[in-house]
Amino acid sequence: MYCECIEGMAGMELRHLVYFVTLAEERHFGRAAARLNMTQPPLSQQIRQLEEELGVRLFSRSSRRVELTAAGEVFLAEARKALAQVERAADAARRAGRGELGRLRVGFVGSATYDVLPAVLRAYRARHPGVDVVLQELSTPQQEEALVTGEIDVGFVRPPLAAPELALEVLDEAPCVLAVPVRHPLAAAEKVSLADLAGVPLVMLSRSTWAGLYDEVIGLCRTAGFSPDIRQEAREFQTVIGLVAGGLGVAVVPAPARNLHTRDVVYKEAAGMPRAVMGLAWRRDDDAPVLHAFVEVARSLRASGV
Repeated sequence: MYCECIEGMAGMELRHLVYFVTLAEERHFGRAAARLNMTQPPLSQQIRQLEEELGVRLFSRSSRRVELTAAGEVFLAEARKALAQVERAADAARRAGRGELGRLRVGFVGSATYDVLPAVLRAYRARHPGVDVVLQELSTPQQEEALVTGEIDVGFVRPPLAAPELALEVLDEAPCVLAVPVRHPLAAAEKVSLADLAGVPLVMLSRSTWAGLYDEVIGLCRTAGFSPDIRQEAREFQTVIGLVAGGLGVAVVPAPARNLHTRDVVYKEAAGMPRAVMGLAWRRDDDAPVLHAFVEVARSLRASGV
């Protein structure tokens, strides 16, 4: 049935529907032609061609007026629906081309939830409410792989990245701080440095989650003349802070971790701390408008200092 319908309408074009609806509304070839910015003979020819395609008369004609037949009345209702649907489709295509419609898969490290991620999401959703944003929490190595394989479109990551096909833009960079149990001697110290961690039990974010920070902390401790006493590791900073609150040790964490409020943890600035970088990564060859709109939102927030 569907194939037969398509074959029967093979010669029909969108302009035929426009001509038909215009004539049906004007009920006069001269006025319809003027409205369409064309002369009357070509319009008459197009209407006859449409009727021949359909195999039915759509208009009854007299010397003074044009009237719709019963078949024409039915066809008018459907033609208007078709034209409206075409306009909706065209509008959707234009919006998608501007990055206002579509689907965006966003990866993020857990620490991004108390850093730049909420602000970027709020701004992006306010500007592009028609985009379906799908979030997935992944470590930086997992995001790097997911970006390369096309499983996600963009990711909030902790540099560095190894894959050359990925673009990376730094969104935030700040020195780390120490998360200290509230009853720990360092909590009351006026000045603290990384060297004060000698002999102090540490809680570390696992290397599989953030290799750069893990290696840098160990390297800085050794440069300061001691090997760190790592008592416990965890895969997420929320867990790290929870273990610090439980008195298991002191942790080196990004400064935005202060947003993880707990009465059992004190955050201390310290000299010689590593710097924590939050970056946005995506495939260099991905030209999807929704992606580039997201990147531009993130850039604008960074530029404004949000």
